[in-house]
Amino acid sequence: MAQKTPRQFSAPSSSHIPTGLNVNQAGNDSFELKTRLVNMVQASPFCGKASEDANAHLQNFLEVSNTINPRGTTLDDVRLRLFPFSLLGKAKTWFYSNKEAFTTWEACSNAFLAKYFPVGKTNALRNRITGIQQLSDETIPEVWERLQEYIQACPHHGI
Repeated sequence: MAQKTPRQFSAPSSSHIPTGLNVNQAGNDSFELKTRLVNMVQASPFCGKASEDANAHLQNFLEVSNTINPRGTTLDDVRLRLFPFSLLGKAKTWFYSNKEAFTTWEACSNAFLAKYFPVGKTNALRNRITGIQQLSDETIPEVWERLQEYIQACPHHGI
């Protein structure tokens, strides 16, 4: 084993740059992601900002990923490979720092929602749902539409 000099230890190396999931972790390596699919996923990226809707991002991602029929691999493996392309900034950093735990799509998507749809946000939306009231200038169909928006924003409300 060759010894490294102090200079070699402090020199930058591309071997430490995080990339997507390891091929053996994501399944069959004979499947190739098509550029147009990656472009579709990148069209609406998620950055991890508080104003972004993690549920809506996952819904959009699943709609796009459901447009393909992979041969030789499972749709879950394709989703695991494709998901990092839908992320930017802090969300992408979060993904790479936790990628070893993402052995299934369910584990990845649940961890994503746990991180970017915290309990406090769920509780706030539940309070909106349970405390909905008709405003003075609002018709009943408008109240109903507003309630449906609250429910759609928090599909796991459990009420």
